[in-house]
Amino acid sequence: MKQNWKPCAIVNPVPAVLVSCGDSPENYNMLTIAWAGTICSEPPMAYVSIRPERHSYEIIKRTGEFVINLTTEALAEATDWCGVRSGRNFDKFKECGLTPEKSAVVAAPSIAESPISIECRVKQIIPLGSHDMFIGEVVNVAVDESYIDAETGKLDVAKMRLLTYAHGAYFKLGEQIGTFGWSVKGSTLRKELKHGKQRR
Repeated sequence: MKQNWKPCAIVNPVPAVLVSCGDSPENYNMLTIAWAGTICSEPPMAYVSIRPERHSYEIIKRTGEFVINLTTEALAEATDWCGVRSGRNFDKFKECGLTPEKSAVVAAPSIAESPISIECRVKQIIPLGSHDMFIGEVVNVAVDESYIDAETGKLDVAKMRLLTYAHGAYFKLGEQIGTFGWSVKGSTLRKELKHGKQRR
């Protein structure tokens, strides 16, 4: 039996990302975002939803750029800290021991310790209520070579030990259980379902 809860943002887990911004070292900042994701493949577009009172909100609105940095188990403490402390009061890069790295296309810095940094230019800002959605066109993706399989050229996602967020807690991603399209390529699950139907 399911309980009926009041409407809430409960699509979980979600990526816990560090969004970096600023157009000069004097105003570089980063903040933790859980409301972030992909919204279009062509052109590639992503979004982050930010409360207007956050320090980074005005920086991103002014510069029109931001970088979504994926986080890992090793970055968990920094990710949480950047979500509860303000860039108005702290130099977050210094406090967390992280490195602002020059991005390839945008002025906003990337985080050197992140396995993947997604550079975005703001296309639209949509006021939604508690948060405003910043829709960004992805203009570059920087991937740490140590997570790329030398033979296949594919990402080794399991090796990254990416961080997720759900219901006020952080989790690391588990093991791979399939690949795109595996359900129609003779998977064990499909065979079991088929045999189960036959038995009935």
